[in-house]
Amino acid sequence: MTGKSLSERIGELGHRLAVEAHAAWLAARDPRVPMLARILAIAVAAYALSPIDLIPDFIPVLGWLDDLLIVPLGLWAVRRLIPPSLWNELHAAAEAASERPSSRSGMLLILLLWAGLLYLVYWAVRTSPMH
Repeated sequence: MTGKSLSERIGELGHRLAVEAHAAWLAARDPRVPMLARILAIAVAAYALSPIDLIPDFIPVLGWLDDLLIVPLGLWAVRRLIPPSLWNELHAAAEAASERPSSRSGMLLILLLWAGLLYLVYWAVRTSPMH
């Protein structure tokens, strides 16, 4: 069998959607992009990153269905509203950014900050006179 496994295809789809979403985010900040496309790009990025969905993710199948439909359709609409040459430029920039190595030390710093904040909250609750 020479085809790719389902998990490989899903991983590629996830990578493509991440690059497209990053290109849309770049479009939202680029003054050469028409205003309607910029507004839609902001809305799509906000929905994709928001912890609040139309249908909560804990509802089996339906919870993921809105993410699998709304985000790609929004990205498709943003792409159609931007001139092809400009979209290609933004997409190339997003693709190049996806190939850069991620900062493991930055991730560790953020995780340590969150752990410290959680500890402070725990300590404040434990030492509270109301406890």
